[in-house]
Amino acid sequence: MGPESKLYKKLTKEWSNFSFTRLENLSLLGTPDLLVCNNNGHFFTVELKVTKGKKILFSPFQIAFHIKHPKNTFIMIQALGPRATNRFQLFRGSRILELEACGLKLDACCLGLAACYSFLSELGA
Repeated sequence: MGPESKLYKKLTKEWSNFSFTRLENLSLLGTPDLLVCNNNGHFFTVELKVTKGKKILFSPFQIAFHIKHPKNTFIMIQALGPRATNRFQLFRGSRILELEACGLKLDACCLGLAACYSFLSELGA
């Protein structure tokens, strides 16, 4: 099982009151990994990334998706390794170009799994 699959399993286990749909789309390249509905009935997408360093790699298709769809799209990053201070970070999809250029030096909208959950729970309230 790959690192992003492990992150997905962690989210579905810990955020059990969200409705997750895993998007495995070979036809529309760049489509985010998850379609999520929170308790407010608000839908959003989440691209999952796992990294051992500060740099985040995106395909041109992922960049294009987030540029075309800047609202209700998010990128969740799990940082691995002993130097990772903020293991879970959430970024708005509209900031994908900045995230690609700056990596984890960019300020996230949420730090930590609990903060990410709270932020996404409030969407659409």
